[in-house]
Amino acid sequence: KELYDCAFEYAQKFKEIKDTRQNSIALLGQSGSGKTHLLTSISNGFIERYKLSVMYFPYLEGMTDLREDFDDLAAKLRLLKTVDVLFIDDLFKPKDGVPQVTPWQFTQIQEIVNYRYLNYKPIMVSCELDLNQLLKIDEAFATRIYEMAKNYTVTIEKNIKLNHRLEGAV
Repeated sequence: KELYDCAFEYAQKFKEIKDTRQNSIALLGQSGSGKTHLLTSISNGFIERYKLSVMYFPYLEGMTDLREDFDDLAAKLRLLKTVDVLFIDDLFKPKDGVPQVTPWQFTQIQEIVNYRYLNYKPIMVSCELDLNQLLKIDEAFATRIYEMAKNYTVTIEKNIKLNHRLEGAV
């Protein structure tokens, strides 16, 4: 309910806040709690209602795509920086509790987020990590995301019972 309420309020107020510093949303925490589903719904609404360009960037697959063709890297980064709204899904997707991020990946995502931060371009972030875990990766990066999304950030506690994909199994 907390995730839904936050996402709903963000979508309703987006037109008022889109050109401000606090124009983003971050849904953090428990896997399977509906973060991606809600942000996808918001994305679809922005496309249909406001005719905005929204780019879905699944972190692991997106980083692989960026690395595959260095000739297109600058153009791809430019698109990620300038699209109306960027949806970063599963940022630093942890494996066995450890965030998955190489120095090269961090440089690319930092460049994207920094550009968007400086130019008041909204991001929507889903991440299994909480703010404290993001701060351990890089304080400046994490605080930029936090500043952009501080009015619309929810962290769902780690609790396997909150993973809807396991409903009936646990």
